[in-house]
Order: sequence, then structure tokens, then C-alpha cells
Amino acid sequence: MFADVRAVLFDLDGTLIDSAPDMATAVNRMRSVRGLPAMPPECYRPAASSGARGMLHVAFGLTPADTEFAALREEFSRNYEQCMTQYTQAFAGVPELIAQLVALELPWGVVTNKAARFTDPLTRAMPLFASARTIISGDTTSHAKPHPEPLLEAARRLAIEPARCLYVGDDERDVVAGLAAGMGTVAAGYGYLGLQGDPAQWGAHATINSPAALLQLLDKA
Repeated sequence: MFADVRAVLFDLDGTLIDSAPDMATAVNRMRSVRGLPAMPPECYRPAASSGARGMLHVAFGLTPADTEFAALREEFSRNYEQCMTQYTQAFAGVPELIAQLVALELPWGVVTNKAARFTDPLTRAMPLFASARTIISGDTTSHAKPHPEPLLEAARRLAIEPARCLYVGDDERDVVAGLAAGMGTVAAGYGYLGLQGDPAQWGAHATINSPAALLQLLDKA
């Protein structure tokens, strides 16, 4: 389906890795110190792609407009730094997909809204990312997704035209960013998908229901 793809870029949480269990642990610690019971991890999963904002909304009904949001976000961040590699792992099929891309000599990388404060130690701790050619965090550029700038920066670092890059993500903002950057876009239908996620409505060029299905979209597969 996609011709002349020279690089594949991925969102991180919900696309390459399942980090929801560790994010749930971090926010449940916050509930515990406030005398509230832990919520099941599955309650948090749909919001995991939104990071702290999603976790605090599910756990406490907070939004960034609330006065206490900033302080609680920092509390969540400190908790998350302490546990972010405890249960996080690659989705089934992702290591095999990455191995195939390397075998095909297709450069690959990550463009995430996760801050470098978390992205850097997390990706260093996981062997999966040893072959990544670029990793762009949410604060690498002056904009985060859905703005296209992080994706364009990734393309610049790879020295590959955006039109020859493919971007894969599990949230509507990933598709919006990819389209704005002029890249081919693929919705990861196996991921978190957001609180009201319906990939069919995002306008992506394609949707996959497993990591392995991505290879079928590449003319090199």
C-alpha cells in the first residue's frame, strides 16, 4: 500500500510499549496516600496515551484547568519515575516487527509526547530501542503532537524526506500530526486508542490490528 517508504516512525506508549500498568501504579499510589482504594489497571488503560493528564482525569476527575493539577502532575511524575520499568513491556509482535525493519535496512525511530525525563531512561532500559535511529520526546521541539514539528524533526535527523516516512500511532493526534507532516499514517488499532478512540474516524491511510500487519503495507515486505 505504501510505496518508497524509507523510514518508519512510531508513537511510544500504546504503539510500541504497554506502559499502562506502571502508570496505573504511579497514580494508584496517589490515591492510596489520600485514603482512596486502588483502581484496576484496566480503568486507566484507555487514557494511558494521554500520560499524566489521562491518569489524573481517571483517578481524580481532574483536568489541566484545575488549580491543583500542576502539583498533582508533578507528584504523579515522581511516582512514575520510580516504577516506570517495573511492568512496562513491548506489545506482542513488536520485537519481531523491529527485527524485520532492521533486516530490511529500514531506519526506524520514535516520536512521542512523553517528556525526555521519562523517554530517555525508559528507552535506555529496554533493549528494543538499541536499533532506533532517532527518539523525539514531547519536549524535544517547541511543539508536541498533534503539531507536525516533532515528526518533521525526526525526518530531519534521519535525513529522509517526510513524504518517504511512515508514522504509526494509537491516538487521533498521531494521525493528525502525521498528515500535517506529509507522512503516510497508520493507526495502531491494537493500542490504547484514547478515551473515545475509533481509528476509522481519524483519517489515517491504513489501520492495523497487530504489529505484524504493518509489514504487509510496505512494498518491501
